[in-house]
Amino acid sequence: MRNTVIEVIDKTWPTIIIVSSVLIIMRITVLIKGDKKSFVLHEELLNLMFIIYLIVLFQLVTSQDIAGGGSNFTPFKEILRYDYGTGSFYKQVVGNILLFIPFGYFISRYCKIKGMFSIFIISMITSGVIECTQHFIGRSFDVDDIILNTLGGVLGFLLYIGLNAIKNRLPKVFRSRWFYNLLSIIFVALMILYILKII
Repeated sequence: MRNTVIEVIDKTWPTIIIVSSVLIIMRITVLIKGDKKSFVLHEELLNLMFIIYLIVLFQLVTSQDIAGGGSNFTPFKEILRYDYGTGSFYKQVVGNILLFIPFGYFISRYCKIKGMFSIFIISMITSGVIECTQHFIGRSFDVDDIILNTLGGVLGFLLYIGLNAIKNRLPKVFRSRWFYNLLSIIFVALMILYILKII
């Protein structure tokens, strides 16, 4: 998994740096000009992480060098082809689920989604658009990817609901902005160390 993450970051880091820089400069400009909305570090970092996630997702779904075989329109055909526990199973099945968990989380968070059906439909449509686009750029269409991505989106929604439920039951000190800001800084630092192979 680490190698896949590092490979994608290696291909997308120039885009990530440029887009992140532009977004940070724009946000700082808005804050300096007197935006009434107060600056909340963890919110800003989450917004930036969502943009970076979309860039990485775009790289993954449009790369020509990871094209598979022919198109698959039969549900579960490709999923059942991989033996549980093999590298191919983790890459193709688990990987497609994990790929959309952040999508489900971020979309649920930004759209304040309360019901599973909404994120199910949004994830399925988004994954369908991705698969159709892949077909037209020379990659294969796979209905199983839509199934797995949709499952990942639903899991992301459940993560969002679960984290909110935990947050609402925490003592007041653990619901404060400074605590979430601290957690955000630690998380970003750990991600950077992970990518740099320090941990």
